[in-house]
Amino acid sequence: MNSNAEKTSDDIVAVFGFFNEIAIIEQLARSRMERTMPDGMKMPHFSVLNHMVRLDKKESPAELASAFQVARPTMTNTIQRLEAKGYVTVEPNPADGRGKLVLITDVGREARQAAIISLAPLLSELTESLGIGLFTGVKPALEEVRKYMDENR
Repeated sequence: MNSNAEKTSDDIVAVFGFFNEIAIIEQLARSRMERTMPDGMKMPHFSVLNHMVRLDKKESPAELASAFQVARPTMTNTIQRLEAKGYVTVEPNPADGRGKLVLITDVGREARQAAIISLAPLLSELTESLGIGLFTGVKPALEEVRKYMDENR
């Protein structure tokens, strides 16, 4: 006979296992992806470019740091590296004389696209080995968890 405490404990173990698998997959994917992306691109750089393409708007470094839940100095470093490669521009914020706004450049959009293209062999390998149904089937559940966590930061 299971008590409520045992059920709760089992639930915690199950949810922890879910997130543990995601963390391991993320680490393995990051390592593999960074080996294939062009121009020494790292996942934080790709992630910022991908975010900027998806939202298609100027954002302050503070907004980007908040979106990625990293410290401002960490985001500043990432932005500086992207700016040095010509992937983003940083301009004064007209609404706040001291503030800055970050904007993806055409070169940045091209770099993001090149990174996605470089991932095609890995993604094809996964699809061939595991089947597309696995990925399309699990995506709605992952989106639901992401949305909940995003709304409840």
